[in-house]
Amino acid sequence: MSAQGQSYEQDARWAAVDAYSFGHLNPASSTTPSNEVLSAALHNSSMQGLPDIAVSASQGKYLQLQARLVRAKNILEIGTLGGYSTIWLANAGPEVRVISIEVDEHHARVAQTNIEAAGVADRVQVRLGAGVEVLPQIAGEVKQGTLGRFQLVFIDADKENNWSYVDAAIGMCEPGACVIVDNVVRRGQLARDTSDPRVAGARRVVENIGKDGRLDGVVVQTVGDKDYDGFLMAVVR
Repeated sequence: MSAQGQSYEQDARWAAVDAYSFGHLNPASSTTPSNEVLSAALHNSSMQGLPDIAVSASQGKYLQLQARLVRAKNILEIGTLGGYSTIWLANAGPEVRVISIEVDEHHARVAQTNIEAAGVADRVQVRLGAGVEVLPQIAGEVKQGTLGRFQLVFIDADKENNWSYVDAAIGMCEPGACVIVDNVVRRGQLARDTSDPRVAGARRVVENIGKDGRLDGVVVQTVGDKDYDGFLMAVVR
């Protein structure tokens, strides 16, 4: 599949399982966000020229369920894109508040439109800027007590800075918080020492978390309608 310059490794079985399982586990009559809201966000993002790199529908639902499992009230997202995953997270509960960081001004505007259309603008704050610059500002607000500590962090931004984002987020998290880093397996390249800086960023975050006593983590490989990849999930000790 290719869209907006993105190519995916495909297997008909992966796509079929995603379509079958999501269709049954996210029935149109009883889900939040609705399938119509989700489709509208993806359509608008595509029409506005955003790359087709948002999480899949099943991955979005996974993020929402994970937020519910940890009873998240405050969620930090690094990498808003068009707000698709943000909408999933914001619907984890009526008291959930999401702060999402986006470096690209156009992406942030599109995300804001999608978030408003999804009816969760009162739960989401999109902050414009590079993660390495915005995170210290948020950390200061947490330290001052104007922001609560986070129970879930989702990182889906420039892969080269994966570890910098994790390292910055830990100090803003409650013990037991869940940190999820997307796209670390990269079609199996994670196990290879390559010159690709994105793979190097994925390897660095895996290796550093393994040596960091503040975290306990695992990599879960995934397949689906958007490639063979995987995420790193860690718990703050």
